[in-house]
Formats: sequence, C-alpha cells, structure tokens
Amino acid sequence: MAPRVLIVEDEQDLASVMSYNLRADGFETARVDTVAGARHELGARRYDLVILDLMLPDGSGLDVCRWIRAQGPLRDLPVLIASARSEEVDRIVGLELGADDYLVKPFAVRELVLRVRSILRRTEPPPMREDQIEFGVLRVDRGAHRVFVEEQEVHLTALEFRLLTTLLERRNRTQSRDMLLVDVWQLSARLDSRTVDTHVKRLREKLGAAASYIRTVRGIGYRFVGTPDEPESN
Repeated sequence: MAPRVLIVEDEQDLASVMSYNLRADGFETARVDTVAGARHELGARRYDLVILDLMLPDGSGLDVCRWIRAQGPLRDLPVLIASARSEEVDRIVGLELGADDYLVKPFAVRELVLRVRSILRRTEPPPMREDQIEFGVLRVDRGAHRVFVEEQEVHLTALEFRLLTTLLERRNRTQSRDMLLVDVWQLSARLDSRTVDTHVKRLREKLGAAASYIRTVRGIGYRFVGTPDEPESN
C-alpha cells in the first residue's frame, strides 16, 4: 500500500506541485488548506505523514502540530513543517512541538520528496526483537517499541525511540551531533545540528528520573553514561 501524505497548504499552486511530485514518486496524497480542514481530514482517514504550512487562513499550523501530538491515535504521526518562516525561533518552536523536520520555503520539490522518504524510513517500527535492555531505572523493550522509567511507561515518538536506543546501545561512547544526524535522522550532517539539541532536550524531559543518563559533551555532542550511578562531572 502506498504511503498516504496529507498536504496542509493554502498556496494552491505550491500544493498542486507538491502533490504531483509526491504522486509521481509513489505516494498517495490529499490536500487541505485550513486548520479546520486538517483536523477533519486527520480524524476521518489514516495518513502516514503530514506536510504542514504554518501560516493558514484560519490559524497557525503550529496549532495543528500541537493538536496532533495531543491525540492518542495520531501521537506518533510524522510531521514535516514546510514554511516561509525562516527565523531560528520558528524552527525551534516547531521542533519542540514535535515536528520531525523543518523545511524553509522556497525549496526544491525534489528535496521535499527526499525528506518525506527519509522521515518515513526512520519512523518505521524497528524489527521485532525479543530482547530488552534494563539500565538502572530505565527499561527498553525494543520488540514492543516501549520504554519504561521506574516501571512507568514513557511514550516516545518513533524518532525519540531511535535516538534513545542509539545512545543506549553505544553507551559510554561520545556521539557527535553530526554522527547522530546521519545515524538517527538518516540525513547528511549539513542539517542544522541544533535539531539534535532540541530533540535531546525533549527526550530528557520525557525520561524524568532517567534523564541524567544522557550527558552533554560540551562542543561535541552527547554520551549515554557507562553505569547508572556514574557521578556528574564538574
């Protein structure tokens, strides 16, 4: 079954071009041009990814992103923001609200298609595995794609799960931001490395008592501690 993409864009010519190119690349697409239309469509049909403009006639695309992340059945739905807003604060807010990527207009349509494919590739459920990882108060069930902290389940997006398991499996080894962009995001390191910082921040917030296991290595990237009781360095 072809992946289904919802395009939320009020520039009709651009929406038409995006839809045409995605369909030519094997996707199914639908188009809406308002916040209300996006909510209705996402409530009525299943989609594999949303391309989301921020400036819509009846509100902000950020509200759509926030709404998606608050809905149980849609919580893990990948979101690609495609907006003319190019300020750093717009990118940060979009990513902090749970967007998986941020593309600034104008952009090459081919890049859009490649980013869509990249997001879908990295958000695929991991292969079913029987093994689990237990590390201090953290337990990761890779087969079931579930994470527990102090036996309380923590709900992570597919990207956050991949980031956590990558760091955990490489514990006590520093991972540069560029390395994580390639291995977790499956994108070239030319993407703004602050994307990594934003997602690590959100992951730490969700991990609560296990947040301290992910240490910042100043000027380089991040390291998952070697032992659960490893002291903080001064």
